[in-house]
Amino acid sequence: MTASRAGRPVGELLREWRDRRRISQLDLAISAEISTRHLSFVETGRSKPSRDMVLRLGEHLEVPLRERNQLLLAAGYAPAYPESGLGTPELAAVRQAVRQLMTSHEPYPAAVVDRGWNLVDANASVSIMTDLVSPTLMTPPANVLRLTLHPEGMAPHVLNLGEWRAHLLGRLRRQVTQTADPGLTELLEELVTYPCADPVPEVEVPGPGDIFVPLRLRHEGVDLTFFSTVSTFGTPLDITVAELVIESFFPADTATAEYLRAYAGRGVE
Repeated sequence: MTASRAGRPVGELLREWRDRRRISQLDLAISAEISTRHLSFVETGRSKPSRDMVLRLGEHLEVPLRERNQLLLAAGYAPAYPESGLGTPELAAVRQAVRQLMTSHEPYPAAVVDRGWNLVDANASVSIMTDLVSPTLMTPPANVLRLTLHPEGMAPHVLNLGEWRAHLLGRLRRQVTQTADPGLTELLEELVTYPCADPVPEVEVPGPGDIFVPLRLRHEGVDLTFFSTVSTFGTPLDITVAELVIESFFPADTATAEYLRAYAGRGVE
Protein backbone atom coordinates (compact mmCIF):
# COMPACT_ATOMS: atom_id res chain seq x y z
CA MET A 1 0.00 0.00 0.00
CA THR A 2 1.70 3.20 -1.18
CA ALA A 3 -1.17 5.67 -1.19
CA SER A 4 -1.37 8.18 1.61
CA ARG A 5 -3.94 7.52 4.31
CA ALA A 6 -4.49 11.22 4.92
CA GLY A 7 -8.16 12.19 4.79
CA ARG A 8 -9.47 8.63 4.57
CA PRO A 9 -12.21 7.58 7.01
CA VAL A 10 -11.25 5.44 9.96
CA GLY A 11 -13.62 2.64 8.95
CA GLU A 12 -11.95 2.28 5.59
CA LEU A 13 -8.52 2.16 7.24
CA LEU A 14 -9.64 -0.44 9.76
CA ARG A 15 -11.09 -2.61 7.03
CA GLU A 16 -7.82 -2.28 5.11
CA TRP A 17 -5.82 -3.40 8.14
CA ARG A 18 -8.20 -6.30 8.71
CA ASP A 19 -7.82 -7.40 5.10
CA ARG A 20 -4.06 -7.05 5.37
CA ARG A 21 -4.05 -9.29 8.43
CA ARG A 22 -6.44 -11.71 6.69
CA ILE A 23 -8.86 -11.66 9.60
CA SER A 24 -12.59 -11.99 9.07
CA GLN A 25 -15.07 -9.56 10.59
CA LEU A 26 -16.36 -12.37 12.78
CA ASP A 27 -12.92 -13.28 14.13
CA LEU A 28 -12.01 -9.66 14.83
CA ALA A 29 -15.36 -9.00 16.50
CA ILE A 30 -14.91 -12.03 18.75
CA SER A 31 -11.34 -11.14 19.75
CA ALA A 32 -12.25 -7.48 20.36
CA GLU A 33 -15.45 -8.48 22.19
CA ILE A 34 -17.83 -6.44 20.05
CA SER A 35 -20.70 -7.44 17.80
CA THR A 36 -20.07 -8.20 14.15
CA ARG A 37 -22.90 -5.79 13.32
CA HIS A 38 -21.19 -2.94 15.18
CA LEU A 39 -17.85 -3.69 13.52
CA SER A 40 -19.55 -3.70 10.13
CA PHE A 41 -21.16 -0.33 10.88
CA VAL A 42 -17.76 1.08 11.91
CA GLU A 43 -16.07 -0.15 8.74
CA THR A 44 -18.79 1.23 6.48
CA GLY A 45 -18.92 4.58 8.27
CA ARG A 46 -22.45 4.13 9.60
CA SER A 47 -21.15 4.27 13.17
CA LYS A 48 -18.36 6.39 14.64
CA PRO A 49 -16.10 4.34 16.93
CA SER A 50 -15.12 5.67 20.34
CA ARG A 51 -11.50 6.41 21.08
CA ASP A 52 -11.25 3.24 23.16
CA MET A 53 -12.78 1.23 20.35
CA VAL A 54 -10.19 2.50 17.84
CA LEU A 55 -7.38 1.61 20.25
CA ARG A 56 -8.86 -1.81 20.95
CA LEU A 57 -9.26 -2.67 17.28
CA GLY A 58 -5.77 -1.37 16.54
CA GLU A 59 -4.33 -3.61 19.25
CA HIS A 60 -6.16 -6.73 18.07
CA LEU A 61 -5.12 -6.02 14.49
CA GLU A 62 -1.51 -5.60 15.68
CA VAL A 63 -1.32 -2.19 14.05
CA PRO A 64 2.04 -0.50 14.78
CA LEU A 65 1.89 2.44 17.19
CA ARG A 66 2.59 5.02 14.48
CA GLU A 67 -0.36 3.78 12.45
CA ARG A 68 -2.59 3.57 15.53
CA ASN A 69 -2.12 7.32 15.88
CA GLN A 70 -3.23 7.68 12.26
CA LEU A 71 -6.36 5.67 13.02
CA LEU A 72 -7.15 7.97 15.95
CA LEU A 73 -6.64 11.08 13.82
CA ALA A 74 -8.90 9.65 11.12
CA ALA A 75 -11.58 9.10 13.77
CA GLY A 76 -11.24 12.68 15.02
CA TYR A 77 -9.21 11.98 18.16
CA ALA A 78 -5.81 13.13 19.34
CA PRO A 79 -2.89 10.71 18.96
CA ALA A 80 -2.30 8.47 21.97
CA TYR A 81 1.33 7.49 21.50
CA PRO A 82 4.19 10.00 21.81
CA GLU A 83 7.20 10.06 19.51
CA SER A 84 10.15 11.29 21.54
CA GLY A 85 13.52 12.13 20.07
CA LEU A 86 16.14 9.58 21.03
CA GLY A 87 18.24 12.40 22.49
CA THR A 88 15.50 13.71 24.79
CA PRO A 89 15.65 13.31 28.58
CA GLU A 90 12.56 11.07 28.45
CA LEU A 91 14.54 8.38 26.63
CA ALA A 92 17.73 8.63 28.70
CA ALA A 93 17.12 5.18 30.21
CA VAL A 94 16.53 3.73 26.75
CA ARG A 95 19.77 5.22 25.43
CA GLN A 96 21.64 3.84 28.41
CA ALA A 97 20.17 0.37 27.94
CA VAL A 98 20.98 0.34 24.22
CA ARG A 99 24.53 1.53 24.81
CA GLN A 100 25.04 -1.06 27.53
CA LEU A 101 23.83 -3.85 25.26
CA MET A 102 26.13 -2.81 22.43
CA THR A 103 29.17 -2.23 24.61
CA SER A 104 28.76 -5.56 26.38
CA HIS A 105 28.60 -7.25 22.99
CA GLU A 106 32.17 -6.24 22.10
CA PRO A 107 34.29 -7.48 20.39
CA TYR A 108 31.38 -8.60 18.22
CA PRO A 109 29.46 -6.15 15.98
CA ALA A 110 26.12 -4.69 17.05
CA ALA A 111 24.05 -1.89 15.55
CA VAL A 112 20.78 -0.08 16.24
CA VAL A 113 18.43 0.84 13.41
CA ASP A 114 15.09 2.60 13.22
CA ARG A 115 11.99 1.50 11.35
CA GLY A 116 13.46 2.68 8.03
CA TRP A 117 16.68 0.68 8.60
CA ASN A 118 18.63 3.88 9.18
CA LEU A 119 21.67 3.49 11.40
CA VAL A 120 21.00 5.06 14.79
CA ASP A 121 24.00 3.80 16.76
CA ALA A 122 26.63 1.06 16.66
CA ASN A 123 29.49 -0.29 18.70
CA ALA A 124 33.12 0.00 17.62
CA SER A 125 33.26 -3.53 16.19
CA VAL A 126 30.76 -2.65 13.46
CA SER A 127 33.71 -1.02 11.68
CA ILE A 128 34.73 -4.49 10.52
CA MET A 129 31.74 -4.18 8.21
CA THR A 130 31.53 -0.45 7.54
CA ASP A 131 35.20 -0.07 6.58
CA LEU A 132 34.30 -2.12 3.48
CA VAL A 133 31.74 0.50 2.43
CA SER A 134 32.15 3.58 0.23
CA PRO A 135 32.18 6.73 2.41
CA THR A 136 29.37 8.20 0.29
CA LEU A 137 27.02 5.51 1.61
CA MET A 138 27.91 6.43 5.19
CA THR A 139 26.51 9.95 4.87
CA PRO A 140 23.76 10.27 7.51
CA PRO A 141 21.19 8.91 7.59
CA ALA A 142 23.12 5.80 6.52
CA ASN A 143 20.75 3.00 5.60
CA VAL A 144 22.08 -0.41 6.62
CA LEU A 145 20.31 -2.25 3.81
CA ARG A 146 21.95 0.02 1.26
CA LEU A 147 25.28 -0.41 3.06
CA THR A 148 24.90 -4.16 2.76
CA LEU A 149 23.45 -4.68 -0.71
CA HIS A 150 24.75 -1.72 -2.73
CA PRO A 151 27.57 -2.59 -5.17
CA GLU A 152 29.73 0.07 -3.48
CA GLY A 153 28.83 -1.27 -0.06
CA MET A 154 29.45 -4.64 1.56
CA ALA A 155 27.98 -6.61 -1.34
CA PRO A 156 31.29 -7.35 -3.16
CA HIS A 157 32.69 -8.74 0.11
CA VAL A 158 29.70 -10.95 1.02
CA LEU A 159 30.56 -14.48 -0.05
CA ASN A 160 26.95 -15.70 0.04
CA LEU A 161 25.40 -12.52 -1.34
CA GLY A 162 22.45 -14.23 -3.01
CA GLU A 163 21.49 -16.04 0.18
CA TRP A 164 21.99 -13.01 2.44
CA ARG A 165 20.20 -10.72 -0.01
CA ALA A 166 17.18 -13.05 -0.05
CA HIS A 167 17.18 -13.09 3.75
CA LEU A 168 17.28 -9.28 4.07
CA LEU A 169 14.71 -8.64 1.34
CA GLY A 170 12.44 -11.24 2.94
CA ARG A 171 12.65 -9.39 6.25
CA LEU A 172 11.89 -6.11 4.51
CA ARG A 173 8.91 -7.56 2.63
CA ARG A 174 7.46 -8.86 5.88
CA GLN A 175 7.96 -5.43 7.42
CA VAL A 176 6.17 -3.79 4.50
CA THR A 177 3.25 -6.16 5.07
CA GLN A 178 3.29 -5.47 8.80
CA THR A 179 3.45 -1.66 8.60
CA ALA A 180 2.16 -0.70 5.13
CA ASP A 181 4.84 2.01 5.20
CA PRO A 182 5.23 3.64 1.74
CA GLY A 183 8.82 4.61 2.56
CA LEU A 184 9.71 0.97 3.15
CA THR A 185 7.96 0.02 -0.07
CA GLU A 186 10.12 2.52 -1.96
CA LEU A 187 13.24 1.17 -0.25
CA LEU A 188 12.33 -2.37 -1.28
CA GLU A 189 11.74 -1.25 -4.87
CA GLU A 190 15.18 0.36 -4.86
CA LEU A 191 17.04 -2.58 -3.34
CA VAL A 192 15.71 -5.17 -5.78
CA THR A 193 17.33 -3.22 -8.62
CA TYR A 194 20.84 -3.68 -7.17
CA PRO A 195 22.92 -6.17 -9.15
CA CYS A 196 23.62 -9.62 -7.72
CA ALA A 197 25.59 -12.21 -9.66
CA ASP A 198 24.80 -14.97 -7.16
CA PRO A 199 21.61 -17.03 -7.39
CA VAL A 200 18.96 -15.55 -5.09
CA PRO A 201 16.83 -18.30 -3.53
CA GLU A 202 13.08 -17.73 -3.40
CA VAL A 203 12.83 -19.84 -0.24
CA GLU A 204 15.38 -19.97 2.58
CA VAL A 205 16.43 -23.63 2.67
CA PRO A 206 19.31 -24.56 4.98
CA GLY A 207 22.50 -25.91 3.52
CA PRO A 208 24.41 -28.85 5.03
CA GLY A 209 24.95 -28.19 8.73
CA ASP A 210 23.21 -24.78 8.67
CA ILE A 211 20.78 -23.92 11.47
CA PHE A 212 20.43 -20.24 10.52
CA VAL A 213 21.09 -18.00 7.53
CA PRO A 214 24.77 -17.11 7.89
CA LEU A 215 26.51 -13.94 6.81
CA ARG A 216 29.77 -14.98 5.16
CA LEU A 217 32.04 -11.97 4.84
CA ARG A 218 35.58 -11.59 3.50
CA HIS A 219 37.61 -9.02 5.44
CA GLU A 220 41.23 -8.33 4.52
CA GLY A 221 41.46 -11.71 2.80
CA VAL A 222 40.00 -13.63 5.75
CA ASP A 223 36.66 -15.43 5.47
CA LEU A 224 34.36 -14.75 8.44
CA THR A 225 31.00 -16.30 9.28
CA PHE A 226 28.34 -14.66 11.45
CA PHE A 227 24.83 -15.26 12.65
CA SER A 228 22.66 -12.51 14.07
CA THR A 229 19.99 -11.94 16.68
CA VAL A 230 17.42 -9.15 16.75
CA SER A 231 16.27 -7.41 19.94
CA THR A 232 13.38 -5.01 20.46
CA PHE A 233 11.80 -3.40 23.51
CA GLY A 234 9.10 -5.64 24.93
CA THR A 235 6.52 -3.13 26.17
CA PRO A 236 6.99 0.12 24.25
CA LEU A 237 4.45 2.93 24.47
CA ASP A 238 6.57 5.46 22.57
CA ILE A 239 6.82 5.26 18.78
CA THR A 240 10.57 5.84 18.70
CA VAL A 241 11.20 3.07 21.24
CA ALA A 242 8.79 0.70 19.49
CA GLU A 243 10.63 1.11 16.21
CA LEU A 244 14.19 0.59 17.50
CA VAL A 245 15.85 -2.68 16.54
CA ILE A 246 19.19 -3.89 17.90
CA GLU A 247 20.93 -6.38 15.63
CA SER A 248 23.80 -8.27 17.23
CA PHE A 249 26.23 -10.39 15.22
CA PHE A 250 27.95 -13.42 16.71
CA PRO A 251 30.83 -15.48 15.34
CA ALA A 252 29.60 -18.76 13.88
CA ASP A 253 32.96 -20.50 14.28
CA THR A 254 36.13 -20.34 16.35
CA ALA A 255 38.22 -18.77 13.58
CA THR A 256 35.81 -15.84 13.27
CA ALA A 257 35.76 -15.33 17.04
CA GLU A 258 39.57 -15.26 17.18
CA TYR A 259 39.76 -12.82 14.27
CA LEU A 260 37.26 -10.47 15.92
CA ARG A 261 39.21 -10.47 19.17
CA ALA A 262 42.43 -9.71 17.29
CA TYR A 263 40.69 -6.99 15.28
CA ALA A 264 39.43 -5.34 18.47
CA GLY A 265 42.92 -5.57 19.90
CA ARG A 266 44.18 -3.20 17.20
CA GLY A 267 42.41 -0.39 19.06
CA VAL A 268 39.91 0.27 16.23
CA GLU A 269 37.52 3.03 17.23
